[in-house]
Amino acid sequence: MMQCLQFLVEPTKNVTEKFKEFRKKSKNEKREPLDESQLFIVNLAKDLGRVCQRSEVLEHISNSEDVWPTLTCRAFILEWAALLESKKRPMQTDGWPERSDWKDLALSGEQDLERAKKVIITWSKDLRAQPEQSVWPGEQVVAALDDLEAHWKRGRMETLQSAMELLFWTLVNKDLDKETIPQKWLVWKQRSQKIGAAPYIPHMVWDWICDAGVEVTLDLDTANPDLLISEDERRMRCGFERSDVPNYHQRFDGWWCAVGTEGFCSGRQYWQVDVGEMDWRIGVAKESALRKGFKSLNTDTGYLTLRLERGTELKALTVPFTSLPATLIPRKVGVYLDFDQSQLSFYDVENRSHIYTYNETPGEKLFPLFGTVEIVKDLVIRSPGARSHCVCPSMCLWT
Repeated sequence: MMQCLQFLVEPTKNVTEKFKEFRKKSKNEKREPLDESQLFIVNLAKDLGRVCQRSEVLEHISNSEDVWPTLTCRAFILEWAALLESKKRPMQTDGWPERSDWKDLALSGEQDLERAKKVIITWSKDLRAQPEQSVWPGEQVVAALDDLEAHWKRGRMETLQSAMELLFWTLVNKDLDKETIPQKWLVWKQRSQKIGAAPYIPHMVWDWICDAGVEVTLDLDTANPDLLISEDERRMRCGFERSDVPNYHQRFDGWWCAVGTEGFCSGRQYWQVDVGEMDWRIGVAKESALRKGFKSLNTDTGYLTLRLERGTELKALTVPFTSLPATLIPRKVGVYLDFDQSQLSFYDVENRSHIYTYNETPGEKLFPLFGTVEIVKDLVIRSPGARSHCVCPSMCLWT
């Protein structure tokens, strides 16, 4: 029995010791002096951590254990100054800049940056006037912070930027229901930063997304005749011969695609897809979208999709198309449709990270869309994963 327990304890001890050694080594290494933007983030982390209970995660930033790149610091300052300046709630889009890349913010002029710093400093003065540890962020926020810190310590997240953003969001939105702040924070991030908004989605937020899981099967009457569909109507790939099937008006006869049997026009829906390694297309099609021929399947023709071409080119098929970093290419795609927020979001299921979000009011029924030209590897629609009932406060210790 003792040997069994030792088997469980030893790996944990090893990880802890390695982490301590890494931190000690990092502290002893000669560091480059922090620039003005980095120092600004350090001081802001101190202010946030002083007021908020259970915000120890920010000590890694205030102690310069977690130093962000200068461009990241500049973008953070400009983004959150815009938040403070807006008189409207962050959940509203009017008056909020929608940016596809934080580099646009980071490369803003020095005058814009200095003005943004003044906005945050003014807000920080009111923050400093509050008693120490006077703000309770809520159980959900605390769990999310613990989860983000654990993920960062494992080396799976480059910085603690998400943790600081979440705490900032909590302080700015004091009137919001504390139980839903992490979810609302993610919705806002996906609206203000369409690409790679979250390098890791905390456990309880991921469960909230998965709670919207629906069963999706392929509609055989819409499938391109070149596609081979499994008996359970959840797998498809390209065949070598065209099937002799009725030429229904709703059938794709150009692009190698099919849509789901059921369409959606309200609420929240989530489904998962195992995709190939070379060429695939995932998203939704409007009910009115044309399906015949080889006309581009993009936002102008009624399609909201991600497309991988030649195994290296990941695109959101906007007009013109939006190129996405190769680092975001997934093998398991989570698709989340939220009609109330007018969002269609794509996630890397294996990393629990955000890839891209369409912020668009559809105005009609939407059907899940699937496309592939691969002849060896199936595109597979997975049943929604069961919600994980874990007793761990944040990320499960055993996964």
